[in-house]
Amino acid sequence: MSVVVLSVTMMFGQGQTVTPAAKTPSSADAAAAELKQIENNWVEAVKTKNADRLGDILANDWVEMRWYGVAVRKMQDQAGLKAPGNSLDSFEMGPVNVRVFGNTAIVTGSDTEKSADNGKDTSGKYVWTDIFLKQSGKWKQWRRNPVRYPNSSTVPHLGRGRLVC
Repeated sequence: MSVVVLSVTMMFGQGQTVTPAAKTPSSADAAAAELKQIENNWVEAVKTKNADRLGDILANDWVEMRWYGVAVRKMQDQAGLKAPGNSLDSFEMGPVNVRVFGNTAIVTGSDTEKSADNGKDTSGKYVWTDIFLKQSGKWKQWRRNPVRYPNSSTVPHLGRGRLVC
């Protein structure tokens, strides 16, 4: 910073300092923050088994390709929230990366969770890709593809918290 101030001072010859303008968040930055919040809302909806809140997040034609190869649609997923043997007891979000392309966004992330599906323990570490579409001015999750690590002790990262997905 001292080099910049010195250069500016010498340029103007008045001994005045110039403070750099604060960076204004771009629309992509605002969308990224909104999408990260939607991911957190998704977790909360699943943990509390709130099908209505989950329904607000998911697009009507939403599909999740589960890590074990089964495609699940929105209505199935909402109905399954309250089914016996399904739970999300804990969820620790890892790094999340958001890329916005106009009205489409790709969100990649990781998590460590304690969960059950149809009474079977599905706890472990996951990486996932979510695709969002902006519909009527609102971001909706359109596709979800989680991948569970068979050996959950590590989730590979590519420097500086960027996921290999």
